[in-house]
Amino acid sequence: MTSIGGVEMVDWNLAVATATRFVRPGPEVSRDEARAIVAELRRHAKSSEEHVRAFTRMAQPGPEGEAPHDTPVLVVDRPGWIKANVAGFRAVLKPLLDKMEDRRSNVPGGAVLGAVGGKVTGVELGMLLSFLSSRVLGQYETFAPASRELPAAAQGGRLLLVAPNIVHVERELEVDPHDFRLWVCLHEETHRTQFTAVPWLRDHIEGEIQSFLAETDIDPGTLLERLREAAQSLSGARPEGEEGEDGGRSLVDLVQTPVQREILGRLTAVMSLLEGHADFVMDGVGPDVVPSVAEIREKFQKRRASGAGRLDLALRKLLGLDAKLRQYRDGERFVRAVVDDIGMDGFNRVWTSPNTLPTKQEIAAPADWVARVRGQGASGGGAR
Repeated sequence: MTSIGGVEMVDWNLAVATATRFVRPGPEVSRDEARAIVAELRRHAKSSEEHVRAFTRMAQPGPEGEAPHDTPVLVVDRPGWIKANVAGFRAVLKPLLDKMEDRRSNVPGGAVLGAVGGKVTGVELGMLLSFLSSRVLGQYETFAPASRELPAAAQGGRLLLVAPNIVHVERELEVDPHDFRLWVCLHEETHRTQFTAVPWLRDHIEGEIQSFLAETDIDPGTLLERLREAAQSLSGARPEGEEGEDGGRSLVDLVQTPVQREILGRLTAVMSLLEGHADFVMDGVGPDVVPSVAEIREKFQKRRASGAGRLDLALRKLLGLDAKLRQYRDGERFVRAVVDDIGMDGFNRVWTSPNTLPTKQEIAAPADWVARVRGQGASGGGAR
């Protein structure tokens, strides 16, 4: 990445150090318990692969006899999740930050501002990652950066399971820990199946994200201010009930142009599809392999909807995470309605090409998607 006077717009090392310093400690477990939990999560990830592929009828294309998935499963702690996501953010945000650095380099005193701004942004990003690291149960890291430690087939993604967070939630909900761990793995394995069985999906989403970032025209100082608001919400420094002049918009709202709104609409639709599909599969497979799935689902839905108080809700709003909660709900309704109407094989036509992905409007009106895809035939042609 280019930089001003050798200093990057974001001090990534400081972001990792800050997040690691402020990350909350995980639940207390003995060393033997920790080993057993990690081993069980690995087993569940492996068994989930077979369950998900059988239920969804999706399989990774490749030579006969080749393993369906080559992407690795990593059971990590909270600092491990932080490091993995900083690496991903650094890769995905590079075009935007290069653009912002070029702008700042033309400003008198830009080198000094760059040095200070990089440190500030590193601290702010670290605070946010510290907050998020205690809430993520699992993640298919779609844009994992290239690594000499991973095989070539794994460079496109990897599955992360955050062990302390899974243990924390299973204890908080007072559910069977073995059932809950398998239930979580079913959801995350569905995401891995989506990306490994649909070769074009990763490049399509990355292209949309890069198009969104290419349209971004934001002053670096404004972005820093928005991150500072997030950190203030996290620390409680912001007066209770104060939302600011813009009514508490999210970071995404800040950088939208008309073209970006169109791109964001498409991204929202595809993310709703992916999250809703994972929830649908998790519930579809669950009754056969997770004895207490009904109890887990009911308790987890209540937890997901309630958040963790005013501070959590305020930060979720600022980061746009409230939209993610709607994606689970709306996407699951879409998938269920389509499968009920035309069956699993009919639904799987959604993976034919970018042209067969649902629009944001079709997520809310599944029958419209069914009619459109039926009308355009098996080739998946037609304008979006």
